[in-house]
Amino acid sequence: MAFEKIQMKTPLVEMDGDEMTRVIWKMIKDLLLEPYIDLNLEYYDLGLPHRDETNDQVTVDSANAAKKYGVAVKCATITPNAARVKEYNLKEMWKSPNGTIRAILDGTVFRAPIVVKGITPYIPSWKKPITIARHAYGDVYKNAEAIVPAGAKAELLVTLADGTQQKYPVHQFDNGPGVLQGQYNVDQSIESFARSCFNFALDTKQDLWFSTKDTISKQYDHRFKDIFQEIYNQEYAEKFAAAGIEYFYTLIDDAVARVVRSEGGFIWACKNYDGDVMSDMVATAFGSLGMMTSVLVAPDGAYEYEAAHGTVTRHYYKHQKGEPTSTNSVATLFAWTGALRKRGQLDGNAPLQDFADKLEQATIRTIESGVMTGDLASMSTLPEIRKVGTQEFLLAIKENLDASL
Repeated sequence: MAFEKIQMKTPLVEMDGDEMTRVIWKMIKDLLLEPYIDLNLEYYDLGLPHRDETNDQVTVDSANAAKKYGVAVKCATITPNAARVKEYNLKEMWKSPNGTIRAILDGTVFRAPIVVKGITPYIPSWKKPITIARHAYGDVYKNAEAIVPAGAKAELLVTLADGTQQKYPVHQFDNGPGVLQGQYNVDQSIESFARSCFNFALDTKQDLWFSTKDTISKQYDHRFKDIFQEIYNQEYAEKFAAAGIEYFYTLIDDAVARVVRSEGGFIWACKNYDGDVMSDMVATAFGSLGMMTSVLVAPDGAYEYEAAHGTVTRHYYKHQKGEPTSTNSVATLFAWTGALRKRGQLDGNAPLQDFADKLEQATIRTIESGVMTGDLASMSTLPEIRKVGTQEFLLAIKENLDASL
């Protein structure tokens, strides 16, 4: 059947990535996007080799482009460790591109599981999706750290605007060498985080939970708690009451216990590192990291969509050897559909929004019909399952998509 390609008005920022997700990225574009959409993309190659070539300037440029155009879609990328530096012969151990982008956009990451029939959560009480709201600025992702020799004295030094200095003792390394880490955050970003969470809760009519460890971190974490409470009291308490939803604060360890016992259906706001860990826990417990959406929402209204998982290195090495793979592409595909839908909403482009909806529906129908990749097949309770390879899965989605157009 002939299909008139959908036109795009404003460019969508495309951030390419690494390893198996980069392979899947191209498959999605070739099979499920370019035949139907006259794609208007501003392309940035965030693959590790190109980040190294540009001294990571390409990451900064891509984030600024996201701010300029309002919507971006990002492939999973490698954050190099010592082994990766050697493997890719890098100039240096570049920082997390996600951390760099999040710092520039100063946004909040909202991650939620994609729920399908036949995939039962590992935690029996979970009946509804749990959305993780992850603060996306500072903390360990923009830290300074060092290996400290024996005999050294570590102090936290703060130089005030008038030049005076304040020192805070950290540790005297008398009994041998060790490690040291310094991290920071700023009130403005914490305030943006809080407002993003409160607004998202109102938009989705869900309770909002927030958790830190303020009993141990009496200045750092307590600052987060206080800012959230002040903004809630001043700006959102009446709105939440009118909407019939609740804002709830508790310690992170208590929150974990409550989450496990809950039935879901709420937003759980976490600091940067906590959100990184808990989003993976929630995704896996609901089924798979390949079944979780992720969107970074900036205070100025910019959106960056990505998969919540990594680059699937093990499958990539198999792919390089010519061996068959059965890699779940759903989260990467939903990054594209989320970005296309938002681009359509901002541009008033109804056909683009409708296409994004139909592509997601085709993906869900494919899985619920029993056609799925290995990770889903291993946990599905459907009576009839057909495990398929990476490309075969996308072709099955295409068949369902064509039937709906």
